[in-house]
Amino acid sequence: MPSITLAMYLNPHVDSMKLKNGKIIIFAGPSGSGKDTVMQAIMKECNNMVKLTTATTRPMREGEVEGKMYYFQTVDEFKNNVKQGLIPEHNVHADNYYGTYLPDLDKKMKQGKIIVGQVQLVGARYLKKNYKALLIFLKAESWDILRSRIKGRSDLSENEIEKRRIIAEREISEESKFYDYIVENKQGQLDKTIEKVKKIIKENIEC
Repeated sequence: MPSITLAMYLNPHVDSMKLKNGKIIIFAGPSGSGKDTVMQAIMKECNNMVKLTTATTRPMREGEVEGKMYYFQTVDEFKNNVKQGLIPEHNVHADNYYGTYLPDLDKKMKQGKIIVGQVQLVGARYLKKNYKALLIFLKAESWDILRSRIKGRSDLSENEIEKRRIIAEREISEESKFYDYIVENKQGQLDKTIEKVKKIIKENIEC
């Protein structure tokens, strides 16, 4: 793919005109890429943006609110919603199910909201196909940078960090190509990264 300014490029296989109809923005990237921080900053820029609330079978943690962070469901409830088509895509992480919850998504779409969220690749591809979602992949300039960010915010063992490295390499080499834009979040340049993402959104979606 040809590079353009600000270490940002558009997937040439994507019809940019179709992105104009998108009302969903999906962020992805390896652990430590800065996607949470960037997403939060972007949502402050537009009053019409809301978070995509997905469903999960993991237990609710202290301080969490049903329908805000997640829709918390039992395994049986989750599987039944999958069968009914209310959860059209899902994945399993640490023995817990996570998936797009259509009642939440469709309610916010009908309200004319711009929905911002993070889902795995299978979910991103589903939302791209069915809702013309705008997909943005964030990455750091190297594994060393990612590693330092991960170690700086958590007390993970070297074994856990190695697992993160393997996942990150797969996400960058195999999954990032399915996204509309890939943005490099360089160390110490978070503000510039946020401005890059703002520019992408402004060019594709009216807030």
